[in-house]
Amino acid sequence: MVKAGIIGSTGYAGQELVRLLLQHPEAEIVWYGSKSYIDKRYYEVFGNMFEIVDAKCMDDNMEELSEKADVIFTATPQGLCASLVNEDILSKVKIIDLSADFRIKDVSVYEQWYGIKHASPQFIGEAVYGLCEVNREQIKNARLLANPGCYTTCSILTIYPLVKEGLINPDTIIIDAKSGTSGAGRSAKVPNLYCEVNENIKAYGVASHRHTPEIEEQLSLAAGRPLVLNFTPHLVPMNRGILVTAYASLCGGVTDDEIRAAYTKYYTAEKFVRVLDSGVCPETRFVEGSNYVDVNFKTDPRTGRVIMMGATDNLVKGAAGQAVQNMNLMFGLPEAMGLELVPVFP
Repeated sequence: MVKAGIIGSTGYAGQELVRLLLQHPEAEIVWYGSKSYIDKRYYEVFGNMFEIVDAKCMDDNMEELSEKADVIFTATPQGLCASLVNEDILSKVKIIDLSADFRIKDVSVYEQWYGIKHASPQFIGEAVYGLCEVNREQIKNARLLANPGCYTTCSILTIYPLVKEGLINPDTIIIDAKSGTSGAGRSAKVPNLYCEVNENIKAYGVASHRHTPEIEEQLSLAAGRPLVLNFTPHLVPMNRGILVTAYASLCGGVTDDEIRAAYTKYYTAEKFVRVLDSGVCPETRFVEGSNYVDVNFKTDPRTGRVIMMGATDNLVKGAAGQAVQNMNLMFGLPEAMGLELVPVFP
């Protein structure tokens, strides 16, 4: 059994980690970390865990936890994991960080976009970016894993094959993304109150959202050269889900068959990326509660552009599910173990 500790278990992503790991046949949760609810029973924080989890919430003592766990998940705000990790801890335990602390390889870019000084830049080079469908082999040997962001996961997987195969001009990429409110976290914020969100849709982080450099860096690696793009997220009045609609100019003469062949090439063998039938647009309701990403495309001959579409559950494949998928790879377990969840409908 893999002994798992969770620092930040009482956030939305942390609670989703608990839900997934409780039904994982080869994992045992040994630490429910939560700075806000120390000594409170976990089911008192989340009523859905009544008579399921009786354990008390612990603090964020990573030193102590490293003696008890095989893997530590940090589902915490930016900066915390970087401030806690050290070589002694990494020599004892693997870390899967759900924050952005180790996703971006250029520390100056991280500090610019997140507005904080990186506390342990010496580990950035070693950290593996945990997008399983792209970096599977590197993930298997990682001891420090940077779990991708939710918008980022959906955006990259939607666009990646066409960038990698050189079918689009990557300098023309525009990403329009929409997310449910759980993507903003569980802490109380006025913009996320019911009366602010209900019956409303709004753009936010326009030309400044923190997932932008992460998307740019990963797609630049796919393109083999630096690129910049436009990314605009929107908040929509639903609990879960991300829908990405991305646009780019096609390279001359590229056909629908070539585009579909690219998606097929990269995703036919992938359990959790579903390339939909021609003409079917991804919908968040068909991936809710699951680790799937649904992708598809439509070309526009009039403009010479392609519309790339993707949908995922921001808390599962966009956070906790991907973290468990990474854990499975890191410990030599079947990649889909504990994640073969049929999407919830309706």
